[in-house]
Amino acid sequence: MIGNFKMNPKIIEKLEYKRITNELSNFAITEPAKKAARQLLPSSDYDEVKRMIAQTQTLSNILRIKGPLPITDFNDVQTSLKRLKIKADLNSTELGNIFLVLDLTQDVNNFIADFEDREIDSSAISEYLNKLIVPTELYQRLTRAISSDGEILDSASPELSRIRKAIKANEAEIKNKMNSFIKGKNSQYLSEQIITIRDGRYVVPVKQAYKNKFGGVIHDQSASGQTIFVEPETVLTINNRQQNLQAEERQEVHRILKELSDFSANYIEEIEGDAVALTQLDFLSAKSKLAKEMKATEPLLTQNQVLNLRQARHPLIDPQKVVANDMQLGEEFDTMLITGPNTGGKTITLKTMGLLQLMAQSGLFITAAEGSKVGVFNEIYADIGDEQSIEQSLSTFSSHMDQIIKIMKEVNNEDLVLIDELGAGTDPEEGASLAIAILDDLQAKGCKIAVTTHYPELKLYGYNRLRTVNASMEFDLESLSPTYKLRIGVPGQSNAFAIARQLGMDAQVVENAQNLVKDENSDINHMIDRLTDQTKQAEDLRERLATDVAQSENLQKQLQDGLDWYQQQVERQLERAQEKANEIVAKKRQQADKIIANLEQQQKSGALVRTNKVIEAKGALNSLERESSNLAKNKVLQREKRRHHVNVGDTVKVLSYGQMGQITKKLSDHEYEVQIGILKLKVSDRDIEKTGTTKKKKPEVAVRSSRGLRANNASSELDLRGQRYEEAMTNLDRYIDSALLGGLNTVTIIHGIGTGAIRNGVQQYLKRNKHVKSFNYANANEGGTGATIVQFK
Repeated sequence: MIGNFKMNPKIIEKLEYKRITNELSNFAITEPAKKAARQLLPSSDYDEVKRMIAQTQTLSNILRIKGPLPITDFNDVQTSLKRLKIKADLNSTELGNIFLVLDLTQDVNNFIADFEDREIDSSAISEYLNKLIVPTELYQRLTRAISSDGEILDSASPELSRIRKAIKANEAEIKNKMNSFIKGKNSQYLSEQIITIRDGRYVVPVKQAYKNKFGGVIHDQSASGQTIFVEPETVLTINNRQQNLQAEERQEVHRILKELSDFSANYIEEIEGDAVALTQLDFLSAKSKLAKEMKATEPLLTQNQVLNLRQARHPLIDPQKVVANDMQLGEEFDTMLITGPNTGGKTITLKTMGLLQLMAQSGLFITAAEGSKVGVFNEIYADIGDEQSIEQSLSTFSSHMDQIIKIMKEVNNEDLVLIDELGAGTDPEEGASLAIAILDDLQAKGCKIAVTTHYPELKLYGYNRLRTVNASMEFDLESLSPTYKLRIGVPGQSNAFAIARQLGMDAQVVENAQNLVKDENSDINHMIDRLTDQTKQAEDLRERLATDVAQSENLQKQLQDGLDWYQQQVERQLERAQEKANEIVAKKRQQADKIIANLEQQQKSGALVRTNKVIEAKGALNSLERESSNLAKNKVLQREKRRHHVNVGDTVKVLSYGQMGQITKKLSDHEYEVQIGILKLKVSDRDIEKTGTTKKKKPEVAVRSSRGLRANNASSELDLRGQRYEEAMTNLDRYIDSALLGGLNTVTIIHGIGTGAIRNGVQQYLKRNKHVKSFNYANANEGGTGATIVQFK
């Protein structure tokens, strides 16, 4: 949980990183996780940072899809486990805590059981989930014996249950006896009509004057001496029995605790693994909760220290007041010079950049828009704020220089440097020159740099140096206040004359002052004016375009959702129609079976089946055949037939929409992706028709006869090879009916070997048909397992 952070501790203090970790600890539930949150430090190892961010992402997904993990607070088990290792007995509180750990482990295991069904990828935290092992026998024993708060249950042992029942019965007898003293005529001798306990024994408060009225033992008296607490003689024996029972209870509880401790010692490793895993998961869960609270997003890691923060916000500023800004380093430029007025937001910009980088390298989400990129820096150096040291009697300038010198000695190309007011605190001309020399030295070392400055000379530096850019904090001249917006590519300009004019200074005085400014500076300010206007126009245009794009995307999503809903409704109707068609076919098949059964029954009874009866039966079958043929012409079944003849790249008509499209992808056996214009739809094969093809004729049943045809033309062979399964089963059913009507005793079904689907279907059908006496594969020289010989009854 604690990164291998090598940076100097000052960066943690300067950027107020500890305020983030303290807030993180508030979202943790268990004390060990809270401690880990407070001790969290960033890592400079790329792989570790990547792993930590992936873990936070996983817990964020869990929080969004299923809610928080079912973890409650529990005490650290390390001390208890150390005692178990030396064969010491644990008390009820310690065993209750171990039971709580196992119970929470069981709850979390149940919670994560359907992660796969909910499409939650938990691989990033699998190392912790795999440690969540509940020893079944120990868990069951603890469940029967103890509660999570350390109470020993009656069910811990039969003996304990018996003793506690006796205690309750005896206690009830004592109270009945005592109630006789606080009611009726005896109540006049009491200072209060109550029963109380002294030294573990039941007593009544008696007035001092009547202390001998009840006999028994005096256990206590009030501070005033006016009341004494008497155990009446009549309850002495019952109270003694209660004391003995309670002693037995303590002895039995001690025995149970020892037994549970000895048994728990066999599972030290599992208990420790559960506690560690729960703590880690609680800690990671706190990261996800902090991200949700801050409306933070997952940072994208770059391996070349590129930093591109989109709409970044300082996480410690009121969200209602903070101004979001885009910040970049490492892509088009490595050095950014920020100029602008005091209190204009320059320092906050540096702190935001540094703090979000520290958060990302700690595995935390950052307060920036999605898609923001961060690097993994080996060091982050910062000279921000007043570093004046009274003890060393150093000026502000000296203190700053001391910090910068240290940075220059240690920095390399894997570091980030943040400097506030570079070169401030000395003669402007010398300070500017020194600032330029410092920047040249830092740039030569290849680090990423962001600095703020007041020096106008550094504005030209931003234009003259490679991979260097000017930036500024915007100032509103109408309201005479900063907007806190960072504008990259535009240096800050001096607003002294404009502000003086806005405040009412004499126009001639302002003009005289402007005339005193060097022409070079005047040209720079005019250039900055033009750049500022152009940049503002570009940003306004970008915002409008972003709004238009967002509206278009939202409209497209609504349209897509509507089309998906419509498609689902169409598919439901198709499924209902198909089910109805199947029901009709099944009913007609039952009618056909009844006709055949009736004829067979007449033959078995010895009755002569007249020709006209056969003709009538065949007529009924033909009627069913015609109905089945009409059913085959049903639009639903026509679509069903057309679905098997399309491939990727084919042009098809989507029947539910009446639109032409092209198949771009096969999603499954019966689903395709079809593009219609700019839209891509998921379409069932029942809802598409390939265009430009001719309708295939209805396949005929191939019939070959080796014995010649009977009078009714029934063949003794049926060839199903090359047919689809559903088609083959339909033809088989019709053929068997014809063979039975034709009086055939033996037929051959040729199904081939292939995948075995039709062969298995044939044999399953024959098993169910009550007219079949037996069936077996053909001889090796007659087709073997590629054909089945059928004997009818």
